[in-house]
Amino acid sequence: MAENEQEKSTYKVVGYAALVERYDLDVIPNWHKSLVTTSGIHRTDSSRGIVEEIYPFRYWPGDTLGDYLEFALKYDGTNLLILAELFQKAVKDELLEYIRSKPTGKYARRIWFLYEFLTGTTLPLGDLKQGNYIDLLEPGEYYTVSKVRQIRRQRINDNLLGDKRFCPMIRRTDTLLVFEAADLPERCRIVMSGYSPELLKRALGYLYSKETKSSFEIEHIKPKSTRAERFVMLLQLAGQEDFCEKAQLIRIQNSIVDERFYDSDYRLDQTYVGETVAWHKEIIHFVCPKPEDLANLMEGLTAAHDRMGSGDVPPVIHAAAIAYGFVFMHPFEDGNGRIHRFLIHNILSRRGFTPEGIIFPISASMLNNPADYDASLEAFSQQIMPLVEYSIDEDGRMTVHNDTGILYRYIDMTPQVEALFRFINKTIDTELAGELAFLANYDKTKKAIQEIVDIPDRQIDLFIRACLQNNGRLSARKRLSHFDFLSDEEIDKMEKAVKFAYGNTSEGNG
Repeated sequence: MAENEQEKSTYKVVGYAALVERYDLDVIPNWHKSLVTTSGIHRTDSSRGIVEEIYPFRYWPGDTLGDYLEFALKYDGTNLLILAELFQKAVKDELLEYIRSKPTGKYARRIWFLYEFLTGTTLPLGDLKQGNYIDLLEPGEYYTVSKVRQIRRQRINDNLLGDKRFCPMIRRTDTLLVFEAADLPERCRIVMSGYSPELLKRALGYLYSKETKSSFEIEHIKPKSTRAERFVMLLQLAGQEDFCEKAQLIRIQNSIVDERFYDSDYRLDQTYVGETVAWHKEIIHFVCPKPEDLANLMEGLTAAHDRMGSGDVPPVIHAAAIAYGFVFMHPFEDGNGRIHRFLIHNILSRRGFTPEGIIFPISASMLNNPADYDASLEAFSQQIMPLVEYSIDEDGRMTVHNDTGILYRYIDMTPQVEALFRFINKTIDTELAGELAFLANYDKTKKAIQEIVDIPDRQIDLFIRACLQNNGRLSARKRLSHFDFLSDEEIDKMEKAVKFAYGNTSEGNG
């Protein structure tokens, strides 16, 4: 034990961890934490979403601001939130000294650009006159836009997904590379290829209804038929219109919430997500941005949407960044969750990821895997909560006491992108495949039943569902209330038709 403690005492943090410690920054920890040790070992450990990497002492960069910054960009990645907070506290003269010592070095140029980008302050340095342009983010490590913005001053290719107002960061993890290689749209087309165009057309109506029902049910809402129908109509337009701009977002909100809660603009009150556990006792799960920060954040969100759309960012990366960014901003008093899930469909459809004439009932996968969906939201909410200072009065009104806008601008959305890929994967294999198989089996069962006895389609549908709910047999109660006109022989043959098509099982997807 003593030997382990002695070895541990030789560790020293470097990179972002050292900068956070030295400048006392209130930030979400970086996903990668670096340490050096005199023991000469090099190893990596992972815990609670943070990769801790220990380097031999030869990696020690030095002890200046520039040393730590260069090490951070080289080994810890690019963390805009930490850099933005750091640049508000760091001594400008130290930064200038480092940049002037390596004026054409790629890390110095990136730090120089990022300082001016994040602070809006121009350093007293002359523009570079020569040298190749370098990418701000390494495309092999991050998802970036292909349509770069060339910055002549530092000779930098700005390939960020957004701008100063809102710029998500998404790392190219092994998980995401595997999902991209899986070609989910092609897998979807293979699933669909086994069915006739007529059945696929019928399935689309079921899928619209299923997605609508699931999206409302996630929020424990049972909408009136008119609100549900309006949501279905929006889904039908998902591939035709771009809804990620202010007027369209307000239009969606007005379509899917109770008319008493229509918004004509972004919210003016401080909101939060919580639950009441006792009289005057509230558990707060997430604090939304201050209303005074919303306009700028939402303008940044729509600008990032346009930038990713024209910059060949993969559709699922694009959809997750915008849809989750939207729900984290919570710009309306009501309807944010449903709009968040609708934006996923809107972007995937318009970017051609969803095969034409089909819809992924993603909300059904989220509803059926609530722990995974909650985890995708909590990957951000749990990190931000310790950084927000707030109070709640006796009427439940919240006041946020510190500046929090920056926390929502530069989010590492890698966990949310991985989660969306998993939901799409489950949707194709379970919800979509199951719905198509259910309809195909229904058609076979219906035809078999009609050959036994000629009864209306509505009663055939009721018979099939009643059997599926009761392990393939019609219950005595259902027979008495709905099918007392059928003979024992007819019912026996009809039950066998259901079992032949569906197997001896309880209710499936339909």
